[in-house]
Amino acid sequence: MSDQQRTEPSRVADDRASLTEFLQYQRETLAMKCAGLTSEQLRLRAVPPSELSLLGLVRHLAEVERGWFRNVVNGDEAPVHWPGGTAFEVAAADPDEAFRVWHEECARSRATVNDAASFDAPVRWREEVFTLRYVVTHMIEEYARHNGHADLLRECIDGSTGE
Repeated sequence: MSDQQRTEPSRVADDRASLTEFLQYQRETLAMKCAGLTSEQLRLRAVPPSELSLLGLVRHLAEVERGWFRNVVNGDEAPVHWPGGTAFEVAAADPDEAFRVWHEECARSRATVNDAASFDAPVRWREEVFTLRYVVTHMIEEYARHNGHADLLRECIDGSTGE
């Protein structure tokens, strides 16, 4: 696997810094799992009968970033990047586009967190109430689960194992 480095979260940070650093660590983990692979390898559905691929995970997580941070936290109505629930349909997907969109959404999400005055102020979305703390914590869980999938996919693709 790539020698790409991840930024270790601080062991003495306050809640806000700790949670945002752990989220960034999870994002960097996904990038590390995808590093050094060809377009074909990124599209490979390596664990039949699952439809999951590393490229599908990148596209899915771009949509998750968009949905939670832009729509829920910011109250935007940002449209999906891949209409019709096609994030996991990657046969004709462009990896460069997927990574560009994912990086852009991650940057927007980081800006949303950095600009927020409070981690605990309630935001309404549809009929539910959330806090930024909840959203960031949920995103850590979302990435951690999918990074487990990415571990298995990467090992099946080229035998690479690791964190």
